[in-house]
Amino acid sequence: MAVQAPTPSKPSGLPRAVALIWDMLTTSDHKKVGLIYLVTSFLMFGLAGLMAVAIRYQLAVPDNNFLVGDGYNQMLTLHGATMLFFFIIPAGVAGFGNFILPLMLGERDVALPRINAFAAWLFLFSGVLIYTSLFFGGAPDVGWTFYWPFSASREGHGVDFFMMGILTLGVSSLLGSANFAATVYNLRAKGMSLWKMPIFVWSVFATSLLQLFALAGLTAASLLVFIDRKLGFSPFNAAVGGDPVLFQQFFWFYSHPAVYIMLLPYLGIAAEVASTFARKPVFGYRFMVFAQLGIAVVGFLVWAHHMFTVGESLLFQLVFVFFTALVAVPTGVKIFSLLGTLWGGHLDMKTPLLFVLGFLFNFLLGGITGVMLAVAPFDYSVHDSYFVVAHFHNVLMAGSGFLAFAGLYYWWPKITGRTYSEFWGKTHFWFFLVGYLLTFMPQYVLGFLGMPRRYDTYPDGNYLWNELNFISTVGAVLLALGGIAWLIKVIDSFRRNEKAPDNPWGGYTLEWATSSPPPSYNFAFNWPSFFPSERPLYDWAKAGLKPAPVDVKDIHLPAPTVWPFMTALGLLITSIGISISPNATPDLPGVAGWQGWLTVGLVTFLYSLFRWAGRLEYDVPVEHHTVTNKSNAWVGMAWFIVSEIALFGVLIAGYLYLRLSGAAQPPEERPAIWLALVNTFLLVASSFTVHYAHHDLRKRKFSPLRFGLLISIILGTVFFLFQVYEFAVFLGHENPAQQLWATMFLIIVGLHGAHVVIGGTGLALAYYQAIQNKLDDHNHGTLEGASMYWHLVDAVWLFIVCIFYIW
Repeated sequence: MAVQAPTPSKPSGLPRAVALIWDMLTTSDHKKVGLIYLVTSFLMFGLAGLMAVAIRYQLAVPDNNFLVGDGYNQMLTLHGATMLFFFIIPAGVAGFGNFILPLMLGERDVALPRINAFAAWLFLFSGVLIYTSLFFGGAPDVGWTFYWPFSASREGHGVDFFMMGILTLGVSSLLGSANFAATVYNLRAKGMSLWKMPIFVWSVFATSLLQLFALAGLTAASLLVFIDRKLGFSPFNAAVGGDPVLFQQFFWFYSHPAVYIMLLPYLGIAAEVASTFARKPVFGYRFMVFAQLGIAVVGFLVWAHHMFTVGESLLFQLVFVFFTALVAVPTGVKIFSLLGTLWGGHLDMKTPLLFVLGFLFNFLLGGITGVMLAVAPFDYSVHDSYFVVAHFHNVLMAGSGFLAFAGLYYWWPKITGRTYSEFWGKTHFWFFLVGYLLTFMPQYVLGFLGMPRRYDTYPDGNYLWNELNFISTVGAVLLALGGIAWLIKVIDSFRRNEKAPDNPWGGYTLEWATSSPPPSYNFAFNWPSFFPSERPLYDWAKAGLKPAPVDVKDIHLPAPTVWPFMTALGLLITSIGISISPNATPDLPGVAGWQGWLTVGLVTFLYSLFRWAGRLEYDVPVEHHTVTNKSNAWVGMAWFIVSEIALFGVLIAGYLYLRLSGAAQPPEERPAIWLALVNTFLLVASSFTVHYAHHDLRKRKFSPLRFGLLISIILGTVFFLFQVYEFAVFLGHENPAQQLWATMFLIIVGLHGAHVVIGGTGLALAYYQAIQNKLDDHNHGTLEGASMYWHLVDAVWLFIVCIFYIW
């Protein structure tokens, strides 16, 4: 990838603090984007940790009234959502992934740098959005699982903010995952095959694929709850033939694979730390890769073990018992690979390795209790008890959480360019280890003794409840002290400002070949094309090879721009307006001024989006080295389309279930098929005009290109207007709140209409670039991505016509 130092990203003469902020707002450097994720994630961890201490203080003694009722439910919801969605999941794949993955691949950035920055700001703003609910009547109080119908009937706008926050976060996660998949697939140093990538790269790749497929379940669940709250109809409503359990199928289709999304990146971190501090290559490298991919595949087949108690058939339960037990096999392979890596090594007992060893000890307990919960009769006994609370904290706190800090300590010198105090690092570890054991081991026993989860208090006199809850609270205090030791370590590291060497641990992956911290361009080298293993620095030293230096003046980087940030800000303002708009229930009107929020947000979003499109990514023409000979935009959109197919697939699968079970029968007067066929002609015709417009770009026929894009936009607009007309006519004689087929028709066809608007906006951006003469051989990513997305919209419509209009 040919890359030059960018033009200054800030006006000259700004104060240092303002200049730093401006630099972060305008950057697309993957390292700074990674810092946005990491800083946000670890701050969220601290916030969620304080909420956990408050919860444990409430439960320290019986009949306590420190935090009860709605306050307790709000605290519990924010603690769970913050810890899962804003720490465990993003810190590993998005935080460390952004900073480290391009360095490990020997590249200068991710495949789509500006999309990457946009996704980071969306992530930050989704957290802001959920906490904004505190200023509009109160936080959500439905638990992080937000089960229907509880979430649909809650008063206030807290749940609305929660659902919009999850949907916004989902967009961020999908963009980030498609970007990582495209980066791994299309951008690697010449000679680095897939089987020569470091384990951490494989772990981020596997996690990205898992998110692209699985996130559809959470998106569907949150979208349908939000539609029910705002419009008043739902496929889960049993009063009209819907199935409330279908919500759980959608929700857990994501939220159990999410356990592996939370785990896989950290297993990659564990492998890198173990290999470096044992002075050995990863034991069973290929088996570890296959195990990661196996976890990603089998992880899709275990979601319903959360639903053993809802009354599903015996065959249904047996199938999920089998697959839940089966997932222990690739997980066990990973653990044995780590143990094999450490066995016989010259262990350097620094803080990163201590956290890995703590993980191995504690995660084994979590794995064993997970297999116990896979057995349906046992699950019946402890479902919704503190045994389950202890189990998932065993996996997430002592598993992913410990490895998050292992990664932070391991790459701290590379990220910050500073050393840290081993004393404070080890103090942090021992407080965390002892605090964790005291907090959660008693909760296994409490589960056996019948203590239910989510209760804000308990009566005096139950056998051992008082003692075990008090011990658990003492453990939470020790965890908090460990967090304080970590903060002291951070402050001490910056206060001492001791320069870290480029390779303080003696690592052999490519991130250790550059300075600490890395420069904006990462490397001023051309790498040897000799990659016999995943440890190139070791192999090159052994073979006597050295990277060839290049002149920094020949390096070109993406030009800085503030418009990805402003586009994300526009979405935040829009989401606030939507959240506080009127709900379907008469007793929950909109907050005064919601129309203003919505208008300002949409104007900001659209204006910023077009300004973004009008700013070329590079100031000079740049040729990109790619592995596949496809552009990064093409590969990134191809992976993103996977997620869109998954979303429609989940919703259509739900519709087919309701239709085939006889619950969702079409009304006598359905939407006219002739109008659907006219719309089909319009959409298919627009697909051809988009295809030929793209073809004209390759032939440098710019006038036909502009004309073809304009015709495509007009055809898409007419299609959308016809669909609005069709909905108005249909709603004139059918009430979707009382007719299940109408509910599914409006949801799925309406979602497709939203995709028509999104795809049409993409075409409008490409048309804007065309009339600005900014589409050429080097700048065509917008058109390429928009045309691929538009073809997807057409293909989905053909399927919709078959299942709604013809069948």
